[in-house]
Amino acid sequence: MFADDAASRALGVELLAAGDGSAQLRMTVTAAMVNGHGIAHGGYVFLFADSAFACACNSHGPVTVAAGAEISFIAPVYEGDELTAVARERTRYGRNGIYDVRVSRGAEVVAEFRGRSRSVGPAREAAEP
Repeated sequence: MFADDAASRALGVELLAAGDGSAQLRMTVTAAMVNGHGIAHGGYVFLFADSAFACACNSHGPVTVAAGAEISFIAPVYEGDELTAVARERTRYGRNGIYDVRVSRGAEVVAEFRGRSRSVGPAREAAEP
């Protein structure tokens, strides 16, 4: 699924690990991601966390999408910051799941994200290269 995620790839997001309801991604904040306050636009931080969530909840096989999500911004993020997002499955029940994603700059937590997933179909075939 991540190989077909043009939005994440265009922002330089790298998939470090994924499987069994978890994922770890990395992204460096670029000048294009900074808002008028000189900090990373929250939408980019949300997209980054959401990408980790997507990788974790799709690691089980069936096509799974977001049913909802929320984020808490803990600390400002700046151009040049290298961020890591670690997603972990909290629970799955029926076709639903709950996942937490911690976004960090080194040892400092900059955002916490919670996503709710819904499986909508069979496993997706990989796209041709």
